[in-house]
Amino acid sequence: MSDQNSDAATLGANGAIAPHDVSIIIPTLNAGPHLARQIPALALQGFPPSAYLIVDSSSNDNTVEEFQAFGAEVMRIDRSTFNHGGTRKRAVEARPDARFYILLTQDAVPARPDSMRRLLAPFEDGRIGLSYGRQLPRPDAGAIERHARLFSYGSEAERRTPDDGAHRGIKTVFCSNSFAAYRREALLQAGNFPEDSYFAEDQITAGAMLALDWAIAYAADAEVYHSHDYTTIQEFRRYFDVGVFHARNAWLLDRFGRAEGEGLSFIKSEMAYLWAHKSSLIPQAMLRTIAKYAGYRLGRLERRLTPALKQRLSMQPFYWRR
Repeated sequence: MSDQNSDAATLGANGAIAPHDVSIIIPTLNAGPHLARQIPALALQGFPPSAYLIVDSSSNDNTVEEFQAFGAEVMRIDRSTFNHGGTRKRAVEARPDARFYILLTQDAVPARPDSMRRLLAPFEDGRIGLSYGRQLPRPDAGAIERHARLFSYGSEAERRTPDDGAHRGIKTVFCSNSFAAYRREALLQAGNFPEDSYFAEDQITAGAMLALDWAIAYAADAEVYHSHDYTTIQEFRRYFDVGVFHARNAWLLDRFGRAEGEGLSFIKSEMAYLWAHKSSLIPQAMLRTIAKYAGYRLGRLERRLTPALKQRLSMQPFYWRR
């Protein structure tokens, strides 16, 4: 463990990646409840405050003031113009001198003082275009929430190439901008983040990179605390968005295939986990599974639905209002 810490700590010193090569982008909206944990954790990462670019969607709490006091640059945008892909694209364009971009969400808290260094370490391999880190459940997460993170983010590092689609299917492009890093060269070759993407802009970009023969790294030792206590209705809405994403980006399924059996594997794993840790939640988990499936199937049919109905079904109602 000490050798790994040493390697991560000297990443900038050995000439591979220096702090001034990195820009850290965090979109925010009323992030105040998270900042008491997030900003102190960011201060330990070893990057100057000027490396941080906060893209704030007209918060009406103390978000802007807190990040300005930290020393970060704040870019303010109108709330109605926010778009998961387009907003991140403009943030990248605002930092053209960076060689690498770290993307973080406002509720993701680095779990160790070298999490960002560890996230960047895979770029020593010149074919890595994207590296994403491990998301741990929040300390107070319940059993369902905890299992979801442990299932999706394992303890073993991975390196994925386009050939992995043969056995991983669409899971080949799995990643998350809650904690991910991008090589500028690869990101721009892939067209930057998609302008009109209200969901899964990270996976669209990952697919575009893989299609250009870049590789993806999962840095399992680069950890953040990040999970959500979704209600059953929220699970339905989130999976509606997943269905829309797959319907609108059929090229990803055509290129990499489907994750056959992934849903069943998750259900089996969840049932076993809950049986061991909180068996009383099994009925709730089963109801959530039904809600996820129903939401996904409706999302795949989104072209037949009215914008008003999609606004009610989605976790991203602001997108459909436009």
